[in-house]
Amino acid sequence: MTLKTTKDIDIRFSEVDSMGVVWHGSYLVYFEDAREAFGAQWGLGYNDYIDNGYYAPMVELTFNYKHPLKYGDKARVEITYQPTLSAKVVFDYAIYNREDNTLAATGHSVQVFMNLNYDMVWYDPPFYKEWKERWGVTEQFQKP
Repeated sequence: MTLKTTKDIDIRFSEVDSMGVVWHGSYLVYFEDAREAFGAQWGLGYNDYIDNGYYAPMVELTFNYKHPLKYGDKARVEITYQPTLSAKVVFDYAIYNREDNTLAATGHSVQVFMNLNYDMVWYDPPFYKEWKERWGVTEQFQKP
């Protein structure tokens, strides 16, 4: 089963540079918005981590620019969960211009687990293991 969510974004003036093109740092905010939408849809939001006694800091975040988005454009962010054997939360992203479906950017993120004492957790926390079992993603894995 593929776990995927989409989030519509309207490009605001505060997100563009002096050329009217989306500033590179704004794409990472769009990824964040997509992670929040994913969490709301699939029950893996930031409060779910904390309420179960864990943090999930970002340890890897990549962004690949493909085509410009400009002030006033309407975009769609697609986020796809990537199962892994490691105690990590891995997502891939694609951002499209909603007007013509042009691919504007792709990305990838990796989060790890820490307990509330900031100690690294090397195995899936129980709540995360249960979450993966509930959505049937325990048997689909990418190479760690």
